[in-house]
Amino acid sequence: MIVAIGCDHAGLPLKACVVREVETAGHGFLDCGAFNASPSDYPDFARKVGEALLDGRADRGIIVCGSGVGSSVAASKMPGIRAAVCHDTFSARQGVEDDDLNVLCLGARVIGPEVAAEVIRAFIGSKFSAAERHARRLGKVDAIERDARAGLFDRGSAVKKP
Repeated sequence: MIVAIGCDHAGLPLKACVVREVETAGHGFLDCGAFNASPSDYPDFARKVGEALLDGRADRGIIVCGSGVGSSVAASKMPGIRAAVCHDTFSARQGVEDDDLNVLCLGARVIGPEVAAEVIRAFIGSKFSAAERHARRLGKVDAIERDARAGLFDRGSAVKKP
């Protein structure tokens, strides 16, 4: 498995832990940045990681920002990307087994390297179960994505903008 790894400046301190865990598990990685501590924007790295999956250069992704939340929001905007913040092993494992999670988002300001390592191991060590109920639910998620691509939700301003 190849894991695309990306982080912004806030996630950089945890990036070495991510790389180490992926390599220790016997997998390769694609480094999508950041490469230094200069201020940077999490959506840029979420996009790079998502594109690596969609282009077939990686099988899964891990993005680290300050909280993990911004990265998960940005990455999940890409069709075919199922990203979630997981700061515990149950969510990481269950996210893959039940929801076919393909991008793990971590918050470097939320968890330390020991917990992150456990979460990463749970994420990369799990497989989608393909159980009927999970496949059915994932089909419904895919239908929402298809409807969004078709413009079904483009009905004006359903969400108030500042």
